[in-house]
Amino acid sequence: MKIALVSPYDFANPGGVSEHIGHLSAEFRKLGHDVTVMAPRARKGGLEIRDGFYGIGRTFAIPSNGSTARLTFDVTLYAAVKGVMRRESFDVVHVHEPLVPALPYMVLLNSQAVNVATFHAFRSSSALYTAFKPYMKLLLSRLDGRIAVSEPAREFVSQYFQGPYEIIPNGIDMARFDRVQPCPWAMGDRPRVLFVGRYNEPRKGFKYLLRAMGQVQRQFPDAQLVVVGTGKPEKFAKMMEKYAVRHVTFAGFVPPEELPRYYASCDVFCAPSIARESFGIVLLEAMASGKPVVAGDNPGYASVMTHGHEGMLTPPKNAQDLALALVRLLADRELRERFGAAGRITAQRYAWPLLAERVLDVYDRAARGAVLAPRQRGFA
Repeated sequence: MKIALVSPYDFANPGGVSEHIGHLSAEFRKLGHDVTVMAPRARKGGLEIRDGFYGIGRTFAIPSNGSTARLTFDVTLYAAVKGVMRRESFDVVHVHEPLVPALPYMVLLNSQAVNVATFHAFRSSSALYTAFKPYMKLLLSRLDGRIAVSEPAREFVSQYFQGPYEIIPNGIDMARFDRVQPCPWAMGDRPRVLFVGRYNEPRKGFKYLLRAMGQVQRQFPDAQLVVVGTGKPEKFAKMMEKYAVRHVTFAGFVPPEELPRYYASCDVFCAPSIARESFGIVLLEAMASGKPVVAGDNPGYASVMTHGHEGMLTPPKNAQDLALALVRLLADRELRERFGAAGRITAQRYAWPLLAERVLDVYDRAARGAVLAPRQRGFA
């Protein structure tokens, strides 16, 4: 098949949707499919064409769901997108986050292929969906298949747009985390807790982890917190002083090829996110590494792990319960090993080859449905 994978987000900027598309693209190509990725082209405007990629429109950073999204709003490229869609004649167009402006809109309005969409986001409500619901319903009427990455993501979008949604989660490259050697600095018996994420974002709950580490270090004075991800360490200096938190290492951005070594270097992985998580890629990465997880009990994370099986879920914004869970795991090697082994088994169910086959099955059923119930495709 000739498949287009479409993202509204700057593909060069690290993020869950970009990683998802990258893995799907790789798996589809292994199976012999012709895959093209379409996404905004970062700081430059216009149209970029290279092998397997169309870069469309300059991006702008805007606040989104407690984070920052880099989107293009360059509707002057509508004719260029229309030309691409006619020239390429894709069999399947798979749009990720189809309701995020503006590239998905331009693609769907000009697609004559079988159209499938994946919904990634989760939040309690959306003013954008409420305000533009009639227009968005028209846009979604062009879909032949719908996928949500989790039950929380399905519940969120279904509040506004009813319909059948197949749940196909994000995946994990198991081989990437297998038999990985720890970092050189991880030698010795010092207990280590790992955090991975954009720690400046309040929804990630990092400040509660810092408070918890102050309590953890009363039981384990040498315990170290290793923080991987982008942010401003100086922003937390006063908090660390207030709660007597020591031994915090801010590693900054770590390239994907090096990240598995950080998981291998920790005793416990902690993701204290308080809300708006539709899934939990970092949880899967930790589980694939055989590490026990302590995580915030939000719907997205609870859809990936079970309390008392792969690790422990704690109430959001509760530093004391977070500390108790960390202390319990750091004090009990046998429990850590049991949770870690269970996590690896769970992670195997999310291997990308398995999920790619499920997505292809959605394409096949969507294509048969489109034949049975043809609709008007393409706009003048």
